[in-house]
Amino acid sequence: MATSTTFDPFSQSFTLLLRNGTPFNVTLNELDEFILYSVQISINYAAQLGACLLFLIVLLLLTKPDKRRSPILAINAVALTLNFLRTLFQCLYFTGPFNQVYAYFAVDYSRVSPSDYANQVAITVLTWVLLVCVEVSLLLQVRVVCITVRRAYRHLILAISVVIAGLAIGFRLAFCIENAKSILSLESLFPLRWLASATNITTSISICWFCAAFITKLGFALDQRKKLGVGSFGPMQIIFIMGCQTLIIPAIFSIIQYFVDLPSMDSNVLTLVTIFLPLSSLWASASLDYRKKSSEKPKFHGGKLLGSNGTTSTGPLVNEKCLTGPLSPSETATSRSSQSDPSSPSNIRDQGIHIDLEAQKMAEPESRRNVY
Repeated sequence: MATSTTFDPFSQSFTLLLRNGTPFNVTLNELDEFILYSVQISINYAAQLGACLLFLIVLLLLTKPDKRRSPILAINAVALTLNFLRTLFQCLYFTGPFNQVYAYFAVDYSRVSPSDYANQVAITVLTWVLLVCVEVSLLLQVRVVCITVRRAYRHLILAISVVIAGLAIGFRLAFCIENAKSILSLESLFPLRWLASATNITTSISICWFCAAFITKLGFALDQRKKLGVGSFGPMQIIFIMGCQTLIIPAIFSIIQYFVDLPSMDSNVLTLVTIFLPLSSLWASASLDYRKKSSEKPKFHGGKLLGSNGTTSTGPLVNEKCLTGPLSPSETATSRSSQSDPSSPSNIRDQGIHIDLEAQKMAEPESRRNVY
């Protein structure tokens, strides 16, 4: 028997029955798309879950005990925890009864338990709470960065920031309520697609505004540091770099979701911001600790040991060692004779130390500018 050349075995269909016995057809292409979508989006959420868990552990381990009560640290830790739970519940959805083949194609969710419905509602609620934490964290950082700006400009920037953050939170809250209603009533959210799009747009605008605000401010500060000849990386440069990442990468993900057909691209925006914010704080904190340790190193001046606060030690300097006890007569005579001769090795050494200390004093204001 000759085989028809128009027959495509990869697009053939099979018949399933509804609960009342009514038959309906499902093609292999539809089944392939369903499986491929589930695998791709599960990989996406699983990668976000692992990244949030990793950075949460790093944040808790690397943060010093005296800084664990910081409001920004608490908000960042809460945001990482919320995002971890959000992505975990998303993974549970795609491995649960909502995503079974028959339930999806027959739109029959009669075997879905109430806990699965609660899981779905929790996802949309956690996303809104996560956005609130992100916006509050960005508000706090912009407030700190703009502390040296003129009062009028500072109030204007904060007012605009509050309005933009409020719009993003408000649209997300409206979408959260409508999404929860559609989940419980098993209705399609397609008529409210504009609300989902507006939510993503306002979130992207909010992230770009906050990052652009402190990037512009710190850009002027870095230009001043460059004019002063300061070339080392400081906390401001660190926040600048991380701010660029926070601005560019989530913005790219929020834009390409309208042009690239990849499952749940918009979910990566909040995850990236949630990860970058504590990362920049840890980097800046480590730089501050390093500079504080460098500034606390002992200095020698004129045969005397200077402490970290600039005070001299109680004992004289002999062979670059400070003695708290009295010197012997021979040592005292040697010290006096060396001081009376300006060309003696001891004075040459002291003059060299004095020159080094003067260079350190000249560089000290620059190092303090690095810190502050």
